[in-house]
Amino acid sequence: MEETDRPEPFSAGWLTLAPERPDEVPLRSWWARPQSGQLKGALLILPEIFGVNAWVCTVANRWAQLGYGALAIPLFARSAPELSLGYGPAQLQEGRSHKDRTSARTLLVDGARAVRWLQSQGTEDQPLAVGCMGFCFGGHVALLASALEGLAGSCVCYGAGVVQGRPGGGPPTLEVLSRPGGRVLFIYGREDPLVPTDDLQAIATAVDQANARGEGERAQLLTFAAGHGFLCEARDDFRPVEAQAAWKAITAFFAQTLAGKS
Repeated sequence: MEETDRPEPFSAGWLTLAPERPDEVPLRSWWARPQSGQLKGALLILPEIFGVNAWVCTVANRWAQLGYGALAIPLFARSAPELSLGYGPAQLQEGRSHKDRTSARTLLVDGARAVRWLQSQGTEDQPLAVGCMGFCFGGHVALLASALEGLAGSCVCYGAGVVQGRPGGGPPTLEVLSRPGGRVLFIYGREDPLVPTDDLQAIATAVDQANARGEGERAQLLTFAAGHGFLCEARDDFRPVEAQAAWKAITAFFAQTLAGKS
């Protein structure tokens, strides 16, 4: 949050999105919104492999203080719908075990369900403009979801593995940039052991190619002198100076991307 911003009072709590279609499951989610005034837009928050934990809830709350509605959904709704872990080695192993059970298809099904719900928080004549941001595995899924109908833009925060493949197998998730879709902002640390230099270069090339197709600035890559998870205050890799700079760029990205679309 910018120092010049005055935080808005907000309300937050758990709610469950009921399935609407046969392939959907309940999504126990954290919903935060300002207490008054028209929403500037809505953000779909995709967590790390540690689930919708306390830190992820604070991210949603942060957006509510800026005038947006924010919904954090579980990525492991089929294997651990209420997962909320800390950042220790045992928790990392548990989270990875659930990640390995996911597939791109079901992740997109759940993401599309959440986008429809967020749009419905506007009016019948004017649904809310929706953006998406994810962290780590959630960042990977945020890129995968960037082509979903109704998503104006996605912020990919240090999503690993996008060059190699996608959840459950298939072509590299980075290929979605070659298709029509929303704007994408990539946020990475240059010292991230999970995203080697070759991967960053592949992302940079895909960004250049997407922008060269004449769609305006479809994508942007920003890198910082930081490691993995540097935006998260609860992690050892947290870098306050770099995190502040990244949040400033992210806030500006969504203010521009969602403006005038609600």
